[in-house]
Amino acid sequence: MTIGAPVRRALAVMILLGSGLLGACGSSGSSSSTTITVAPGASAAAGPDSSSSELAAPSGFRAVIVTVTRPDGTTEHHCMWIADDEASRQQGLMGVTDPELGGRAGMVFTFVDEMTTGFWMKDTPLPLSIAWFDESGSFVSSADMPPCAAGEQRCPSYRAAAPYQMAIEVPMGELPALGILAGSKITLGENCS
Repeated sequence: MTIGAPVRRALAVMILLGSGLLGACGSSGSSSSTTITVAPGASAAAGPDSSSSELAAPSGFRAVIVTVTRPDGTTEHHCMWIADDEASRQQGLMGVTDPELGGRAGMVFTFVDEMTTGFWMKDTPLPLSIAWFDESGSFVSSADMPPCAAGEQRCPSYRAAAPYQMAIEVPMGELPALGILAGSKITLGENCS
């Protein structure tokens, strides 16, 4: 039996509330994964192994509010994990199997300087979409990134169409639902829980 995204989200929130993980947004200095157990009878649909009852969610990251301004001027606010130092950027969503990303809409990567390097999917089992933004927060480009084969050492690299200073990764196909598309702009705000 598969369950829809709203039910999976509600289930993930209930699990996180029960485990005390929801609202634990302080940085612990390490970036790893936390295992979340899905209630019996629920499906881990969209995960790499739908028969598994355990999902790995991001942990060790703090979360911030990301405001997305759509091309039509409307805004949306999303709570996203933030990778804002070398260690957290290298960890990113590696090893994460929870399609709800631990109750956050995605992960935002920030850099001090403009970047042109690519992102890859080594040890990242969830299919992701990525959007890059320049120093002003304006949309640069986006791409879908399927998982790299397990154990593969030479994974493809995905590059922005121009230099960027921020990037957002979300489960594959979720960028438009968050208002992230050509012509959109993002700003980062306060911590969220």
